Amino acid sequence: MDQVVEINIQGLSKVYKLNKKQMQESHTKNPKKTAVDDLSLTARQGEIYGLLGPNGAGKTTTLRCIATIIKPTAGQVYVNGHEVQKEPEEVRKCIGFLTSDIKLDPQFSVDYMFDFFGELRGLPRQKIKERKKELFDYFQIGDFAHKKIKELSTGMKQKAAIAVSLVHDPEIIIFDEPTNGLDIITARSVTDYLRKLRDDGKLVIVSTHIMSEAEKLCDRIGIIIDGKKTAEGTLKELLEATGAGDLEDAFFEYYKAAKGEA
Repeated sequence: MDQVVEINIQGLSKVYKLNKKQMQESHTKNPKKTAVDDLSLTARQGEIYGLLGPNGAGKTTTLRCIATIIKPTAGQVYVNGHEVQKEPEEVRKCIGFLTSDIKLDPQFSVDYMFDFFGELRGLPRQKIKERKKELFDYFQIGDFAHKKIKELSTGMKQKAAIAVSLVHDPEIIIFDEPTNGLDIITARSVTDYLRKLRDDGKLVIVSTHIMSEAEKLCDRIGIIIDGKKTAEGTLKELLEATGAGDLEDAFFEYYKAAKGEA
Protein backbone atom coordinates (compact mmCIF):
# COMPACT_ATOMS: atom_id res chain seq x y z
CA MET A 1 0.00 0.00 0.00
CA ASP A 2 1.32 3.44 -0.95
CA GLN A 3 2.31 5.84 1.82
CA VAL A 4 -0.39 8.42 2.52
CA VAL A 5 1.06 11.91 2.09
CA GLU A 6 -0.47 14.13 4.76
CA ILE A 7 0.07 16.25 7.83
CA ASN A 8 -2.16 15.36 10.77
CA ILE A 9 -2.14 17.61 13.84
CA GLN A 10 -3.98 16.50 16.97
CA GLY A 11 -4.44 18.88 19.90
CA LEU A 12 -1.18 20.77 19.34
CA SER A 13 -0.21 23.27 22.01
CA LYS A 14 3.00 25.21 22.50
CA VAL A 15 3.67 27.23 25.64
CA TYR A 16 6.75 29.44 25.99
CA LYS A 17 8.31 30.62 29.25
CA LEU A 18 8.94 34.35 29.25
CA ASN A 19 11.85 36.10 30.96
CA LYS A 20 11.36 39.43 32.73
CA LYS A 21 12.27 41.48 29.66
CA GLN A 22 9.85 39.55 27.47
CA MET A 23 7.11 39.98 30.08
CA GLN A 24 7.70 43.74 30.10
CA GLU A 25 7.66 43.91 26.30
CA SER A 26 4.40 41.92 26.23
CA HIS A 27 2.88 44.05 29.01
CA THR A 28 2.02 40.96 31.04
CA LYS A 29 2.74 39.53 34.47
CA ASN A 30 2.14 36.00 33.24
CA PRO A 31 5.49 34.18 32.84
CA LYS A 32 3.98 31.86 30.24
CA LYS A 33 2.75 32.58 26.72
CA THR A 34 0.53 30.14 24.82
CA ALA A 35 1.50 30.45 21.16
CA VAL A 36 -0.61 27.53 19.90
CA ASP A 37 -3.68 26.33 21.78
CA ASP A 38 -5.16 22.84 21.18
CA LEU A 39 -4.87 23.04 17.39
CA SER A 40 -6.05 20.16 15.19
CA LEU A 41 -6.02 19.99 11.39
CA THR A 42 -5.26 17.68 8.49
CA ALA A 43 -3.60 18.74 5.23
CA ARG A 44 -3.51 16.25 2.36
CA GLN A 45 -1.64 15.41 -0.81
CA GLY A 46 -2.50 17.47 -3.88
CA GLU A 47 -3.59 20.60 -2.03
CA ILE A 48 -2.26 23.92 -0.87
CA TYR A 49 -3.36 24.40 2.74
CA GLY A 50 -3.06 27.94 4.04
CA LEU A 51 -2.68 29.02 7.66
CA LEU A 52 -4.16 32.51 7.76
CA GLY A 53 -3.93 34.85 10.70
CA PRO A 54 -2.50 38.12 12.03
CA ASN A 55 1.09 38.43 13.17
CA GLY A 56 1.58 36.53 16.43
CA ALA A 57 -1.38 34.22 15.81
CA GLY A 58 0.72 31.03 16.07
CA LYS A 59 1.24 30.26 12.37
CA THR A 60 5.03 30.15 12.44
CA THR A 61 5.09 28.18 15.70
CA THR A 62 2.77 25.58 14.16
CA LEU A 63 4.97 25.20 11.08
CA ARG A 64 8.11 24.91 13.21
CA CYS A 65 6.51 22.14 15.24
CA ILE A 66 5.65 20.29 12.02
CA ALA A 67 9.23 20.74 10.77
CA THR A 68 10.72 19.39 14.06
CA ILE A 69 12.48 22.70 14.79
CA ILE A 70 10.67 23.15 18.11
CA LYS A 71 8.99 20.60 20.35
CA PRO A 72 5.26 20.77 21.11
CA THR A 73 4.22 21.24 24.73
CA ALA A 74 1.23 18.94 24.17
CA GLY A 75 -0.48 17.08 21.37
CA GLN A 76 0.81 15.06 18.43
CA VAL A 77 1.93 16.00 14.92
CA TYR A 78 2.16 13.26 12.29
CA VAL A 79 3.91 13.76 8.95
CA ASN A 80 3.28 10.86 6.58
CA GLY A 81 2.48 8.78 9.65
CA HIS A 82 5.71 9.71 11.46
CA GLU A 83 5.28 11.48 14.81
CA VAL A 84 7.54 14.53 14.92
CA GLN A 85 8.96 13.90 18.40
CA LYS A 86 9.40 10.15 18.04
CA GLU A 87 10.70 10.03 14.45
CA PRO A 88 12.14 13.47 13.63
CA GLU A 89 14.69 12.14 11.13
CA GLU A 90 11.97 10.40 9.10
CA VAL A 91 9.94 13.61 9.11
CA ARG A 92 12.87 15.68 7.85
CA LYS A 93 13.44 13.31 4.96
CA CYS A 94 10.03 14.01 3.43
CA ILE A 95 9.68 17.76 3.99
CA GLY A 96 11.16 20.93 2.55
CA PHE A 97 10.94 23.84 5.00
CA LEU A 98 11.52 27.51 4.32
CA THR A 99 11.13 30.47 6.66
CA SER A 100 12.52 33.98 6.53
CA ASP A 101 14.56 33.16 9.64
CA ILE A 102 16.53 30.53 7.73
CA LYS A 103 19.08 32.28 5.54
CA LEU A 104 21.79 30.92 3.27
CA ASP A 105 25.41 31.71 4.20
CA PRO A 106 26.13 35.06 2.52
CA GLN A 107 29.77 34.18 1.78
CA PHE A 108 28.98 31.25 -0.51
CA SER A 109 27.45 31.01 -3.97
CA VAL A 110 24.01 29.60 -4.75
CA ASP A 111 25.70 26.85 -6.75
CA TYR A 112 27.88 25.82 -3.80
CA MET A 113 25.01 25.92 -1.30
CA PHE A 114 22.79 23.82 -3.57
CA ASP A 115 25.49 21.15 -3.91
CA PHE A 116 26.24 21.28 -0.18
CA PHE A 117 22.63 20.69 0.87
CA GLY A 118 22.19 18.05 -1.82
CA GLU A 119 25.15 16.11 -0.42
CA LEU A 120 23.87 16.70 3.11
CA ARG A 121 20.62 15.03 2.00
CA GLY A 122 22.61 12.08 0.68
CA LEU A 123 21.69 12.63 -2.96
CA PRO A 124 23.86 11.17 -5.75
CA ARG A 125 25.80 13.76 -7.75
CA GLN A 126 23.76 13.09 -10.89
CA LYS A 127 20.51 13.68 -9.03
CA ILE A 128 21.85 16.95 -7.62
CA LYS A 129 22.83 18.01 -11.13
CA GLU A 130 19.36 17.20 -12.49
CA ARG A 131 17.55 19.01 -9.67
CA LYS A 132 19.84 22.02 -10.03
CA LYS A 133 19.09 22.37 -13.74
CA GLU A 134 15.33 22.03 -13.15
CA LEU A 135 15.13 24.54 -10.29
CA PHE A 136 17.74 27.01 -11.57
CA ASP A 137 16.03 27.08 -14.96
CA TYR A 138 12.58 27.65 -13.46
CA PHE A 139 13.68 30.43 -11.12
CA GLN A 140 16.18 31.88 -13.63
CA ILE A 141 19.06 31.52 -11.20
CA GLY A 142 21.64 30.34 -13.75
CA ASP A 143 23.20 33.74 -14.47
CA PHE A 144 23.64 34.37 -10.74
CA ALA A 145 24.63 30.85 -9.67
CA HIS A 146 28.27 31.67 -8.98
CA LYS A 147 27.69 34.98 -7.24
CA LYS A 148 27.90 35.14 -3.47
CA ILE A 149 24.53 35.12 -1.70
CA LYS A 150 25.26 38.56 -0.21
CA GLU A 151 25.55 40.02 -3.73
CA LEU A 152 22.04 38.95 -4.77
CA SER A 153 18.83 40.96 -4.67
CA THR A 154 16.18 40.16 -2.06
CA GLY A 155 14.06 38.38 -4.66
CA MET A 156 16.95 36.30 -5.97
CA LYS A 157 17.97 35.35 -2.42
CA GLN A 158 14.44 34.11 -1.80
CA LYS A 159 14.36 32.10 -5.02
CA ALA A 160 17.77 30.64 -4.20
CA ALA A 161 16.56 29.66 -0.72
CA ILE A 162 13.49 27.99 -2.22
CA ALA A 163 15.64 26.04 -4.68
CA VAL A 164 17.96 24.84 -1.92
CA SER A 165 15.05 23.83 0.34
CA LEU A 166 13.64 21.69 -2.49
CA VAL A 167 16.90 20.02 -3.55
CA HIS A 168 15.69 16.58 -2.38
CA ASP A 169 12.31 16.82 -4.18
CA PRO A 170 10.25 16.46 -0.96
CA GLU A 171 6.67 15.20 -0.89
CA ILE A 172 5.67 17.95 1.55
CA ILE A 173 6.58 21.62 1.23
CA ILE A 174 6.22 23.92 4.25
CA PHE A 175 6.69 27.63 3.58
CA ASP A 176 6.32 30.38 6.16
CA GLU A 177 5.29 33.67 4.51
CA PRO A 178 6.76 32.64 1.13
CA THR A 179 6.28 36.01 -0.59
CA ASN A 180 6.97 38.35 2.33
CA GLY A 181 9.00 41.35 1.15
CA LEU A 182 9.12 40.28 -2.49
CA ASP A 183 8.27 42.43 -5.50
CA ILE A 184 5.16 41.49 -7.47
CA ILE A 185 7.07 39.68 -10.26
CA THR A 186 9.11 37.50 -7.90
CA ALA A 187 6.09 36.84 -5.69
CA ARG A 188 4.13 35.62 -8.71
CA SER A 189 6.92 33.25 -9.75
CA VAL A 190 6.94 31.78 -6.23
CA THR A 191 3.16 31.29 -6.02
CA ASP A 192 3.09 29.83 -9.53
CA TYR A 193 5.71 27.29 -8.48
CA LEU A 194 3.71 26.36 -5.38
CA ARG A 195 0.75 25.65 -7.67
CA LYS A 196 3.01 23.53 -9.87
CA LEU A 197 4.13 21.51 -6.85
CA ARG A 198 0.50 20.92 -5.87
CA ASP A 199 -0.39 19.90 -9.41
CA ASP A 200 2.55 17.46 -9.34
CA GLY A 201 0.88 15.72 -6.39
CA LYS A 202 2.81 17.38 -3.56
CA LEU A 203 1.32 18.64 -0.31
CA VAL A 204 2.00 22.34 0.23
CA ILE A 205 1.29 24.12 3.50
CA VAL A 206 1.92 27.84 3.77
CA SER A 207 1.36 30.56 6.32
CA THR A 208 0.36 34.06 5.31
CA HIS A 209 -1.37 37.18 6.55
CA ILE A 210 -1.93 38.43 2.99
CA MET A 211 -5.63 37.93 2.25
CA SER A 212 -5.40 38.21 -1.54
CA GLU A 213 -2.61 35.65 -1.62
CA ALA A 214 -4.56 33.12 0.45
CA GLU A 215 -7.68 33.77 -1.62
CA LYS A 216 -5.96 32.99 -4.92
CA LEU A 217 -3.49 30.34 -3.81
CA CYS A 218 -5.04 28.06 -1.19
CA ASP A 219 -7.37 25.13 -1.77
CA ARG A 220 -8.29 25.10 1.93
CA ILE A 221 -7.69 27.68 4.62
CA GLY A 222 -7.39 27.40 8.37
CA ILE A 223 -7.87 30.69 10.23
CA ILE A 224 -5.80 30.96 13.42
CA ILE A 225 -6.39 33.67 16.02
CA ASP A 226 -4.57 33.73 19.37
CA GLY A 227 -3.25 30.24 18.74
CA LYS A 228 -6.68 28.70 18.16
CA LYS A 229 -8.17 27.47 14.89
CA THR A 230 -11.36 29.47 14.60
CA ALA A 231 -12.43 28.34 11.11
CA GLU A 232 -11.44 25.99 8.32
CA GLY A 233 -12.65 25.29 4.81
CA THR A 234 -12.46 26.24 1.16
CA LEU A 235 -12.81 29.88 0.21
CA LYS A 236 -16.37 29.18 -0.89
CA GLU A 237 -17.21 27.51 2.43
CA LEU A 238 -15.76 30.36 4.48
CA LEU A 239 -17.65 32.98 2.46
CA GLU A 240 -20.92 31.05 2.69
CA ALA A 241 -20.55 30.55 6.45
CA THR A 242 -20.10 34.27 7.09
CA GLY A 243 -22.10 35.79 4.24
CA ALA A 244 -18.99 37.78 3.33
CA GLY A 245 -18.11 38.97 -0.15
CA ASP A 246 -14.40 38.23 0.08
CA LEU A 247 -11.88 36.54 2.35
CA GLU A 248 -10.89 39.73 4.14
CA ASP A 249 -14.48 40.38 5.22
CA ALA A 250 -14.88 36.72 6.24
CA PHE A 251 -11.68 36.88 8.26
CA PHE A 252 -12.86 39.90 10.22
CA GLU A 253 -16.14 38.18 11.00
CA TYR A 254 -14.20 35.29 12.55
CA TYR A 255 -11.77 37.71 14.22
CA LYS A 256 -14.57 39.68 15.89
CA ALA A 257 -16.24 36.45 17.04
CA ALA A 258 -12.94 35.17 18.50
CA LYS A 259 -12.42 38.45 20.35
CA GLY A 260 -16.01 38.51 21.60
CA GLU A 261 -16.88 41.55 19.50
CA ALA A 262 -19.56 39.94 17.32
